Amino acid sequence: MRRLVASLPLALLLAACSPTPAPSQSAASQTAPANAALGSTEWYAWVDQSLGIDDSNGHGTQPGSAEWNQAVQNKLGQEAPQSKPGSPEWQQSVDALLRTRMSPSS
Repeated sequence: MRRLVASLPLALLLAACSPTPAPSQSAASQTAPANAALGSTEWYAWVDQSLGIDDSNGHGTQPGSAEWNQAVQNKLGQEAPQSKPGSPEWQQSVDALLRTRMSPSS
């Protein structure tokens, strides 16, 4: 019993000094798709993931639907584009806003 109690501080010290896990892939996967066309499946997936529209189980509204567009508007809050949700102008504004938010300089 004394050995167990005596070894406890050593075990805690080793646990505290163990290497930290590598950064999660989620940070890397939030980088903007370089060549994804606005309105493409890849672009919708990036916006969806960046703003957390879907829940962790992949349940949510269909990307590009009126409900999804409204969810994007809600997530963007005051920064949300004023153009018609889902329109090409709206997609371009959402894309520019998210790319600015995700840029390393911000």
